[in-house]
Amino acid sequence: MTVMRRLASTTAAVLASFALASASLACAEESGPGSNGQPDRPAATGSGSTDATASARLRPVRVARFDSPVEIKSAPGYPRLMFVVEQPGRVMVIRRGRKLARPFLNITPRVSYGGERGLLSVAFPPDYRRSGRFYVYFTDRTGDIRVVEFRRRSAVRARQNSARPVITIRHRKNENHNGGQLQFLGQNLYFGTGDGGGAGDSDGNAQNLNSLLGKLVRIDPRRSGRRPYTVPASNPFVGRSGRDEIFAYGLRNPFRWSFDTTTSKSKVRIAIGDVGQDAFEEINYLNLSRARGGNFGWNRWEGFRPFDGGGPGTIKPSLALSNPPNCSVIGGLVVRDRKLPALRGRYVFTDFCDSRVLSFKPRLGRVSPRPTGLRIPNVTSFGQSLGGTLFATSLDGSVFRIRQ
Repeated sequence: MTVMRRLASTTAAVLASFALASASLACAEESGPGSNGQPDRPAATGSGSTDATASARLRPVRVARFDSPVEIKSAPGYPRLMFVVEQPGRVMVIRRGRKLARPFLNITPRVSYGGERGLLSVAFPPDYRRSGRFYVYFTDRTGDIRVVEFRRRSAVRARQNSARPVITIRHRKNENHNGGQLQFLGQNLYFGTGDGGGAGDSDGNAQNLNSLLGKLVRIDPRRSGRRPYTVPASNPFVGRSGRDEIFAYGLRNPFRWSFDTTTSKSKVRIAIGDVGQDAFEEINYLNLSRARGGNFGWNRWEGFRPFDGGGPGTIKPSLALSNPPNCSVIGGLVVRDRKLPALRGRYVFTDFCDSRVLSFKPRLGRVSPRPTGLRIPNVTSFGQSLGGTLFATSLDGSVFRIRQ
């Protein structure tokens, strides 16, 4: 079932236009290649869960209002700034807790906006203060997914005419399932793409290693000679059948995901919120090395259930979400804010429709979520400042700072 059909009866039309998919609350062990793919049936976590952090008096405090904010990011070298992505095609700036009136970047003429389309993400490489380059992820006027490089003019203004196309992925058949998250790890840029939309991945993109849809993609986005980007030699399909850019596959719509570089001292981990079809949505939390070349199962599996054939050799979710009360998982992050002792070191996430912010202690395999006591309607992303301050964006226009 599409997001639009699910939310039409439960949210206002302006909010329903952006929701992302279905879902539900359960846990399972990660199942690797060669496993039998038959995990225990997950037990739902319902309203009887103990609100272990409600007494901490966590509260969302509105910082400012924006036009359909879908992401908030920090930039290396600029600790006093936060960048807010507005879906119609602008990147705005919060400086010292105040919204600046003038956009950092405005590419609305380039962007196809509506439903799940729009400007969806911005990312700044670790050398951003020196290089001034940054990247945006959006759907263009044809519906194709584009990653484009821009350059900074000043701390709070981009060079509007500095666009350099990096990669384009054809996505014209359906308007939904566009993915929408850019993240840097070192100089490599990762991004998650949706399966091309519609229902059930009828085109088979997620399992097709010759398609970049339904994938986690890894590239070095810097120009090299005449090449707009290069591919790390360690990508799993370099020298094998399949697109060199693919890092992992079998995803439906990984709208929000994050790296965890703090929980383990030796290994980077990744947490992917992947929206589901009708029964289950997924949070996948695992070592990044385990995800390399991994198959997250869609559309052979949806969560813990066979969808189109099932079978072995796929990574099963750490947690699944059931519908109702959920409709669209919003992947989060591991909190670093020392001023939030109730959440520090925990992974926070939510659902677009349910509005409860949940958390779990990051660990491999089974995880046990619990309510935080926070309720924020129509969340589209979580983000952190360089110092660890926790923020959330809501499609109703608000950007919140989480306080305790």
